[in-house]
Amino acid sequence: MSKDVAHERRSTPRRTFISSTTDPCQSGGMADPASSLAALHERLREEYYALVKVVSEFDGRLVTVKGWSVTLSLAGLGLGFQQEHYALFGLAAATALGFWFIDASMKRHQMQYYSRMRDIEVLAHRLARDEAADPSSPLGPGAASFSSPRIDWYWGFSGHQRDERLEPPRRRDAANVARLLDRAPWMGHVLLPHAVAVALGLVLFVLAAVEVPVLAHLGP
Repeated sequence: MSKDVAHERRSTPRRTFISSTTDPCQSGGMADPASSLAALHERLREEYYALVKVVSEFDGRLVTVKGWSVTLSLAGLGLGFQQEHYALFGLAAATALGFWFIDASMKRHQMQYYSRMRDIEVLAHRLARDEAADPSSPLGPGAASFSSPRIDWYWGFSGHQRDERLEPPRRRDAANVARLLDRAPWMGHVLLPHAVAVALGLVLFVLAAVEVPVLAHLGP
């Protein structure tokens, strides 16, 4: 190879080729609106069902708390009769009260995810409504009434009030969330069986302390 040819090749500028598969956002282009909307749908779906999984896992933990509450409170009541010390009745009541507090606290933590689930349902309905309004969409004008997901929106329907299941989901406002969290300790599936053990332990403790004939033989 001659020196002139070699010099010519070294002095020729290199050409840079950009692949046609380069991300439009990285190359300065605009992303396709349809693909962006599809990506938003997918992210919302993933978050929603992740929340459903978290909420469902809380139920298993709550059952475990109730199991420990029953076991320890009944053990305290039984030992009170066996050892003939009515102070153990008070201990059993305090134990059940403590587990009641734990149960209610965990239930509140679980319920704090509900508002985010509802927000996703509201946005999903709005996206479905906009899609149904598009003349080129194969969906009918009423398709938004069946938007998905709607788990939280359907959950409150008991059949005794006006049927709002096919109406647009509404956000949980601050007052609604506050009411929901405030009544958590008093829900039947939360206060039971703890309240029964608390009441039974206190009644036995008081009766033994005032020396009711049936329990007069028990010491403190």
